Amino acid sequence: MKVSELFINKILVKKHHNPGGFFDKTKMKAFVRKLYNILFLSQPVNTANQLQDDFKALDELLLDLIKSTTQDEVFAKKQADDFFLALPDIYNKLILDAESILEFDPATESLEEILLSYPGFFATYVYRISHQLWIQKIKTLPRVISEYAHSRTGIDIHPGAVIGEHFFIDHGTGIVIGETTVIGNHVKLYQGVTLGALNVSKDKANEKRHPNIEDHVIIYSGATILGGETTIGRDSIIGGNVWITQNVPSNSLVYNKSEIKIKDNGPLPESLTFVI
Repeated sequence: MKVSELFINKILVKKHHNPGGFFDKTKMKAFVRKLYNILFLSQPVNTANQLQDDFKALDELLLDLIKSTTQDEVFAKKQADDFFLALPDIYNKLILDAESILEFDPATESLEEILLSYPGFFATYVYRISHQLWIQKIKTLPRVISEYAHSRTGIDIHPGAVIGEHFFIDHGTGIVIGETTVIGNHVKLYQGVTLGALNVSKDKANEKRHPNIEDHVIIYSGATILGGETTIGRDSIIGGNVWITQNVPSNSLVYNKSEIKIKDNGPLPESLTFVI
């Protein structure tokens, strides 16, 4: 089958007017994995010189990735430098996140177990590095990195969200955290939680669309909290499968009432017989 010359020219014109550069997802994944390994996992050679070499290689990877989103090499170099200057603070926040998991999750026995096997921690790590790139106003790359975590863990955190310290995702699959969400410190989320918008129309793009979650809040599985003006007050517990679109005062307990009925112990009704 031959593709028409007219169609080929149309594609070429479209690419010319929308020059996005060549974005190498393989390099992006290598950067995310290699940085994680250097920060948290033992390496074959653990020396200061080796770490310097490793970070130099990471710097080159990140610089290439940023260059693919901009034609300005000076801008790209500055953004890569700024990222690595912010890395010690990102690392400290991630250690606090891991320590929160160790403190409150009875299923884990060590930080090593968390670092090696917890998808919630990996998703938090990816969020924190992509958020740094987001606040540096780097185009495209933060979203691509966050989608990598989404595909690996089933946890979808927009890099524009603001998340405080001691953040704990338990299980995590199906969690969605929207772009303008603001989450305080010591917040714990279970699987299937949605922190979303009431309205997804394009004209709301520059407005606060997603909720605020204050400090020391626990949100159990399947809860849906929507709206930019919705705030969950500190020290509240949000039960599973609730739907919230209004403010919840501090120290609240929100849940769906379950109804339990005991089965009748009397004789079963006579069965019906169908003749076909």
